[in-house]
Amino acid sequence: MGALWGDGESRNTQYWQILASDRKSASAENANGQTITHDSLELPDYHDKSRLGEERIMIASTATYEVTWEKLPDDFVLDDEPVDNINQPSLAAALTQSLEIAGKLPANALTTTNYGICATLNGKIAVKAPDWGYVPSIRVPREEVKRSYTPTLQGDIPAIVMEFLCDTEGGEYSNKPTYPPGKWFYYEQVLQVPNYVIFEPDTGVIEVYRLDDSGRYQLQPPDGNNRYWIDEISLFLGIWQGTKENGTGYWLRWWDQPGELLLWGSELVIEEQQRAQQERQRAEQERQRAEQERQRAEKLAAQLRAAGIEPQG
Repeated sequence: MGALWGDGESRNTQYWQILASDRKSASAENANGQTITHDSLELPDYHDKSRLGEERIMIASTATYEVTWEKLPDDFVLDDEPVDNINQPSLAAALTQSLEIAGKLPANALTTTNYGICATLNGKIAVKAPDWGYVPSIRVPREEVKRSYTPTLQGDIPAIVMEFLCDTEGGEYSNKPTYPPGKWFYYEQVLQVPNYVIFEPDTGVIEVYRLDDSGRYQLQPPDGNNRYWIDEISLFLGIWQGTKENGTGYWLRWWDQPGELLLWGSELVIEEQQRAQQERQRAEQERQRAEQERQRAEKLAAQLRAAGIEPQG
């Protein structure tokens, strides 16, 4: 996609080892002798959440990857590690649930949660399991993607992947191109996922990155409502603070283009209960109005009879 790749699926990648220094960009010659200048290799540092600013020296070296798309062998042993944060399953489930309830989850779409997304690099299988991901369309029966998913072979490249930060080493920012590749490198350069979201549930801090025309992730600014438009899903993504499933904190939520929040099932139940309560109140008000009208009519009829006039009707 970008200047860093060769033609086809054999990708000639320039990568930089970053050391302390005083430069924010660097130039290097690629394998073809072409000079490439980079001003946007400064990935966020996990600990201080600032760009790897300050002055730096970038030492260029090369790595060639041949990317192929092969089904994960049945005997391949996937990591079976527990989730890093107890809130991760709830955060991921909430994202999927609201899409499904709103009718925004097509029958052939795939949402993933800590689920292996595979590619083969120089004959070696690489697997990353984002905390949440969305694939617009798969082209195989769902039985074939129970264990893992291989883009291109089995369907579309994921439109968006998300990582929920916890108190770890910050691998979400790893641009390591050597095998096994870091998450950032894998999503950006191997899979070329258009949108990469990094979210800190404890603080409510969100970073949304989008591939630019050169195939590099660029940090996106929020709109006036502090939301981010995800074009591939035609929805806004943003932060919502409140309570769900007895958990109070920060949640990732979807909004449609007019700005309406996509509701969770529990919120729909509450909304329906409120609607039913309002209907009962309206019915009671109507009953009281009818009773008052009946009493008024009876009083008037009694007054007419007392005056010697027989009421009509």
